[in-house]
Amino acid sequence: MNITPVIVLLISLLGCAKSSTHTDTKMDTIQTEKSGNQLSYLALGDSYTIGEAVPQDQSFPYQLAATANLQALKIGKPTIVATTGWTTNELQAAIKSTSLQPKYDIVTLLIGVNNQYRGYSIDTYRTEFKDLLQTAISYAGGNTAHVFVVSIPDWGATPFGKQSGRNIAEIAKEIDAFNAVNREETLKRSVSYTDITSASRNAATDGTLVAGDGLHPSGKMYQDWAAHILPSVLSVFKK
Repeated sequence: MNITPVIVLLISLLGCAKSSTHTDTKMDTIQTEKSGNQLSYLALGDSYTIGEAVPQDQSFPYQLAATANLQALKIGKPTIVATTGWTTNELQAAIKSTSLQPKYDIVTLLIGVNNQYRGYSIDTYRTEFKDLLQTAISYAGGNTAHVFVVSIPDWGATPFGKQSGRNIAEIAKEIDAFNAVNREETLKRSVSYTDITSASRNAATDGTLVAGDGLHPSGKMYQDWAAHILPSVLSVFKK
């Protein structure tokens, strides 16, 4: 079997090459000012944060804001710093070179799948994730209650993952190991942690949870993620 097309597809979808809907340089950094009683929101991450392969309004940050608005918690248009293929060090470098407001009311952080995919050291991931978590806290004005970390989904459960030629059980094991690290470091700082990994594995049996590229989440799955994160956000801002 000729594996070249598979290799090319792996690089283009999960790495830093261009896709049909976003390029490797795509980064949404639209600045939003707090207006009236609206809360400002900064979302940090990779393809799972920009919503690769779905319309922007179906990404989890936009759906989180929309769902919160239905609960009378007004969140403004998210400011997103994310690009498909980014690892922890690439996200941190981008944050440093991006003009952002000094403070946001809400900050979410979801990062690490590309560290796992590229076979990077989990110890290095721990160090870089800790730095990113501190960065997120700093942009939340030092208020750890306003930071919300989201676990890494399992891309091995998707059709793309099954066709990648990699061991699905091993992918799941490695994702769990990376999540054990980010969860431990998050809870050490008394920051909210939302596990969406188990839900992401439903893609193995439900094709409606996967976008047209066969790899990234559909709007339906992102809606589920937003529903998982929302209670933690509401518990802080609607006391």
